[in-house]
Amino acid sequence: MKIAGQLMLPDEGERVRLSPGWLRVEGGAIAAVVEGDIPGDADLGGEGFVICPGFVDAHMHLPQFGIIGAHGLGLLDWLERVTFPAELRWADPAVAQQDTEAAIRRMLRCGTTGFAGYATVHAEGARAALETAKRMGVWAHIGQVLMDRGAPPALCRPLEQLIAESTQLLDAFPPALNEPPESRVSAAVTPRFAPACTDGLLEAAGELAQEHGAFVQTHLAETRAECELVGELFGGRRYAEVYRDAGLLRGVTLLGHGIYLNDADRDMLARHGSAIAHCPAANSFLMSGRLDWSATTKQPFVLGSDIGAGYEVSMVRVARAMLETAGGLMIDDPSRGADTIPSAAQAWHQITYGNADALCWTRTGALRPGFAADLVLARPDAAVTRTLFSDGVTHPDPLAGLMFGWDDRWVDRVLLAGAVVKI
Repeated sequence: MKIAGQLMLPDEGERVRLSPGWLRVEGGAIAAVVEGDIPGDADLGGEGFVICPGFVDAHMHLPQFGIIGAHGLGLLDWLERVTFPAELRWADPAVAQQDTEAAIRRMLRCGTTGFAGYATVHAEGARAALETAKRMGVWAHIGQVLMDRGAPPALCRPLEQLIAESTQLLDAFPPALNEPPESRVSAAVTPRFAPACTDGLLEAAGELAQEHGAFVQTHLAETRAECELVGELFGGRRYAEVYRDAGLLRGVTLLGHGIYLNDADRDMLARHGSAIAHCPAANSFLMSGRLDWSATTKQPFVLGSDIGAGYEVSMVRVARAMLETAGGLMIDDPSRGADTIPSAAQAWHQITYGNADALCWTRTGALRPGFAADLVLARPDAAVTRTLFSDGVTHPDPLAGLMFGWDDRWVDRVLLAGAVVKI
């Protein structure tokens, strides 16, 4: 199969670039990448199309697509009044299956082909989510949420039960951290956040992740009130120290938010290779604060939608929110230099191979021979296409023009392993 258009190709310095050309897809993988003219005999795409790698969402919550837009609450109130009641529904595995399928279809319509997602405390609901993601062919790390305090009794479980259930899920959906992964879908060790876990549960989760070589996802330093609560619950230790002491800071750990960290915290994360998952839309929505992107250069970094505190399903718009957040900090402090704002080329890289690589999926997220043909075929409006790509018309930054003008209705087709999926 030949797929043609403006190709979003890897570039130096963790960036992408655009170039006309075509791909040859064979056996679910990219067999060849050819730059030059856009051929008229392509099977898919052609003039006016942009061919992107599939987008990857590094932090989101599968049960929360129905609660987007509960505005005006801080994090802890939002959890108590909105999130926990919604998650109680996943006691029924049939609801978990339906919610997961609906969420994945919505993500696919926006071009997202892989994600790291939270389920709920319900083991059978998490199993239903994993089975659904596997059936639908996306890339996914999905974890049963671990909580033994700080939530309604119906959402808390004894430590021993949680570890036993998570172990069963890890055995059924082994970590896809090998090269290449045997499966696109794996279970993850997922303590919700420190305030919802006792010391014993965090330590048991760390041991479980170590034993299974598992992916870890949790939350870190999203709000000041949350950080203060952690200090009260854990004997004055800093948030990052609590996770370090539990053995949860690993090279395959994603820490959602990480807004309120100091240099020592960031050094600690860097030493362990743990990544901050920046969720700019959610941080704005819950009025949590703004992450300083330029301060995250020491440790790995990813982007997430954080649905449903986040309100943007589209990872392109999440990337745009990252640029806007960095720009807002520069407005507040005019002494900040231009290097404190990521470029559009960096943002496109982040939501494709940058996120995929951090999630240990090293054969998706880029238009390279041998990579999985997980692709987004977008067809921008004609006026946009003329401005960005026509001969004689010069846009100062076509990648920025594409990002800030992006409309999800441009997504014409999405391919998973070379097969067109129904969106």
